[in-house]
Amino acid sequence: MSLFDVPLHYKFYHASFANGTCDMRKLFDDTLVDTMPDHAVTFVDNHDTQPSQALSSFVNSWFKPIAYAIILLMEKGIPCVFAGDLYGILHDNIEPVRELPLLIKLRHDYAYGKEIWYKDQSDVIGFVRSGDAEHSDTSLCVVLSDGPGGSIRMDAGKQFAGKQFVDVLDKCHEVVTIAEDGTGMFRAEGGSVSVWMEQGAARNIRK
Repeated sequence: MSLFDVPLHYKFYHASFANGTCDMRKLFDDTLVDTMPDHAVTFVDNHDTQPSQALSSFVNSWFKPIAYAIILLMEKGIPCVFAGDLYGILHDNIEPVRELPLLIKLRHDYAYGKEIWYKDQSDVIGFVRSGDAEHSDTSLCVVLSDGPGGSIRMDAGKQFAGKQFVDVLDKCHEVVTIAEDGTGMFRAEGGSVSVWMEQGAARNIRK
């Protein structure tokens, strides 16, 4: 049996109204996806949490790309996408989450393999999905920030030494060249998420 991870939803909700004071390292504390990941249906919002509904607790719009990048690109959990976030909610004048279609495509094509988290900072965290034998042309290097933004050195993999990585979400516009040890300094703007991947793979997924 699988269960909706309501505690994780409320973590996202409270973080989205915390004005950058949330400790991002604790997002998964006391959540179902942390304790029973195989049974956790992860979600950002649904028809019950949208405005005027019984459990109204709608995640603030700026945080939604961050939350969806987490549930769609991490290894744990069974992610569920809310139609209102994908298509918008016309009667409430709520726009769709612009990044969501690309995040869904990234999950389908590249969110495979080992997952490593980097949680040295309270307002900038990140994780890497390293791919597997069938999805080896890039790693996904995800950086998330609820504060002023910043950078994390993460391990993309030695096989990418000398390769150039770009932010496929186009939030950061520089190019990161991977060092000989496979690492790079990956950045996110304040209150934002960036997904870094090898330049050629980024071009392919944007087509």
